[in-house]
Order: sequence, then C-alpha cells, then structure tokens
Amino acid sequence: MEVELDTELDMHRTFSAKRPLLGLTILLIEDSRFCSEAVRLMCVKSGARLRRADSLRAAARHLATYRPSVVLVDLGLPDGSGLEVIRDLAGLKPAAPYIIATSGDDPVEAKYESMLAGADGFMPKPLQNLRYFQTELLALFPERRVNTGTNVLALPITIRPDPLAKIEDLRFALGLLQDVSGGEDEPTVSYCAQFLGSVAKAGDDPELAGLAARLSGSGQGLANVLSALENRLLDSPVL
Repeated sequence: MEVELDTELDMHRTFSAKRPLLGLTILLIEDSRFCSEAVRLMCVKSGARLRRADSLRAAARHLATYRPSVVLVDLGLPDGSGLEVIRDLAGLKPAAPYIIATSGDDPVEAKYESMLAGADGFMPKPLQNLRYFQTELLALFPERRVNTGTNVLALPITIRPDPLAKIEDLRFALGLLQDVSGGEDEPTVSYCAQFLGSVAKAGDDPELAGLAARLSGSGQGLANVLSALENRLLDSPVL
C-alpha cells in the first residue's frame, strides 16, 4: 500500500530556520504505522512533504512515477530487505535521490551494510528527536545551512506519536501470526519478531520487547505471544 501524507505546505515559501526542510519531499519506506507517525510529525514541524510506502512493492510503484528529494528506508520490510531499494537507487543514472537508511537493529552493523549498499547516511531508530532529524537531512543539502545556521533547534524536542498507531501495528502483527499459527512459517515469524521489536523500541515498551524476543529464532512460544497480543488489544481503545 502507498499512502501520501500531505503536510499542507505553501511550497512557494522559502525555507528558514523555523522550517528548514520546506520544499523537500521525503519518501518514507516503513512498515510500522507508529514509526511512520513519528516521522510524519517531524516533517510537519520541519516543513517537508511526506509520502509513505509500507513495502518494497509499494516503493517501486512510487519511484516509477515520482522522484522524491530523499528516500528514508527501513531495512526490515514485509517483502524483503530495504538494502534492495538502496542498491537499486544507488545504481541509477542520472543520480538517484539522496538515500538514508534506518533500522532498530545493531546500529554499527546496520550502518555498515547500508553504506556498503550505497546509502548516503544512516539514522538509528527510534526516529523521534526533531533536532537530530533536521540536522541529518540538512547535511545532504548544505546550501540550506546558509540561511538556517548550524543550530536548527536550541533544544532537542522528542516527538511522541499517537499510541493508536501502535495499536494498528499490533493488529497487523497479530494477523500475520494468526495466519501461520497452524503451520511452519519461519520467515513470517522472524519478520514479526523484528517488526514488534522495532515498535517496542520506538514506544519504549519492555513488555512488547519481551514478546518480540520470544518470537526470535525458531519462533518458540508462538501460542503464548498470540495470547498476549490478543489480551493487549482487548485492553486497548477501539480504533
């Protein structure tokens, strides 16, 4: 699925220290609604326009039609690795959009793999620090620093996504796990473990992190994880 998240900007205005990313379009390739919401809010506050694709397939459809200023790609996606997108974009002629990889996995290894694949930068998850987000993107556009200066924000601001977005992520993971609960599907279980771990890290959720850890490897404890997710959703507000 491909979703356009407009920030309702006046694209004719000039970027400034208050909105240093005005005029830029960011394609976010990210499967988590919770993580996507954090990026959306940072784009709104920074002046950037955001489009989102939640899979490699959706990203390919988007890139066949539009050319964003920056592609921000998560390495763990439901239909493959974000490294595939990075390699494809890095090899484009003429030059591809700027590419920034992101991941909640070990940042040293993830950054190494991303830069080797051709990324221009790497940002570890969770992406919730507005000053860091703006600074990393402005590093790709040095001409914007003439007017905005090096101090984008005097103080770091932490972005807090709507908790309902995390409920959507839990429902998504639960549906995938329910589909494979009657048989062996290690790739799906491994993907859900990675996905839930990333959401847990973004939401500072130790309980969810524990459930993700129980799914890791061979997926032992699948039945218990399913039960725990169902209970959490029963106790959550209805979307």
